[in-house]
Amino acid sequence: MLRPLRACVVLALLLGLASLSAAEEEQRYEHGADSQRHEGVPRGKVTEHQWLDSKVFPGTVRRYYVYVPAQYTPDKPAALMVFQDGHAYIKEDGDMRVPVVFDNLIHAGDMPVTIGVFVDPGHKKDQLPPEPGWRPQPENRSVEYDTLSADYAELLLSEILPEVAKEYRFTDDPEGRAICGMSSGGICAFTVAWERPDAFRKVLSHIGSFTNIRGGDAYPGIIRKADKRPLRVFLQDGSNDLDNEHGNWPLGNQQMAAAFAFRDYDYKFVYGAGAHNGNHGGAILPDSLRWLWRDYQLPE
Repeated sequence: MLRPLRACVVLALLLGLASLSAAEEEQRYEHGADSQRHEGVPRGKVTEHQWLDSKVFPGTVRRYYVYVPAQYTPDKPAALMVFQDGHAYIKEDGDMRVPVVFDNLIHAGDMPVTIGVFVDPGHKKDQLPPEPGWRPQPENRSVEYDTLSADYAELLLSEILPEVAKEYRFTDDPEGRAICGMSSGGICAFTVAWERPDAFRKVLSHIGSFTNIRGGDAYPGIIRKADKRPLRVFLQDGSNDLDNEHGNWPLGNQQMAAAFAFRDYDYKFVYGAGAHNGNHGGAILPDSLRWLWRDYQLPE
């Protein structure tokens, strides 16, 4: 039989372990008012398109979507923001709800008038699924997103964006251009800006795969030793993100943040208790965009 004092100590230890276990469970985050529709806020327009003849990634086809805010006028170039895994960001009832958030923030003056381009990964030719989504898995996603090269940036800059520019005007100023993605799309967003800071200088990464899928775990060391780029980077991850044969996602994002701090980059790292999904990133998206676009003004 345990003595009273001993019993108290054991009980305290058990309670402590129970609290630790609860703290390690995935936290769910609630969307705020900026992620909800409001009466009187002008709505942008979203259109769906297909790109069927890529020269950069031959034999691939893909969907992309274009969001144009209600405040856009052809006489004045808008800011630009590109999203990878576009179908996941464009859904108004999903985790990210970008059209809703853009409408609210642009209306409030918290971000510039911005055209959004939402690009899905490539499928094999003649195998574009009837509906957008994660299934069937796009065969070319990892090649396009996880590879440390300028190829995907070239797809955007020489194929997708010139097609969008036939209809809408957006700025050539790299400070007025942002790029975003989740998981492998997150590392892809960083790679585009890292390779082409002349075209993109703002990065938003959700649960970014800075791991050894295709060598992305090398980025912290590369950032520390390379010439500093004129980038602004927002990282989001959670303590319950993946840990597998490719690496540890929370550790990878912490290493990225440490490298940015070491080189005195303009960066922010929000680390929560979420898992490998868009819940946390979507809940904080409005504030992430406010931070990313702070102090930027489109030319008059």
